[in-house]
Amino acid sequence: MERVCFLARIRPDRLDEYRARHAEVWPEMTEALSKAGWANYSLFLSDDGLLVGYLETDDYPAALRRMAQTGVNDRWQAEMAPFFAGPAGQRPDVGFTRLAEIFHLD
Repeated sequence: MERVCFLARIRPDRLDEYRARHAEVWPEMTEALSKAGWANYSLFLSDDGLLVGYLETDDYPAALRRMAQTGVNDRWQAEMAPFFAGPAGQRPDVGFTRLAEIFHLD
């Protein structure tokens, strides 16, 4: 199982709405994530907008490709894009900064 951790930045003026949107993620989106191989997926958000994501998957690049092929992901990314601090028009799911795992305790 591959463990994946990534960082992104949410615009400070959009934090409350970003949290609210993730309190009610579309059921079709969570189903698509599961079918694409995203397991044990969590997002953590600090008060300054730092977003930390964690997931486990057999093959992260393949899981990303499977999500990119779904219509629900296209719609979700389009709705979430304005929340992210980054290049205008960039899909959030391609702007994540992946962190290298340097230690894990089983």
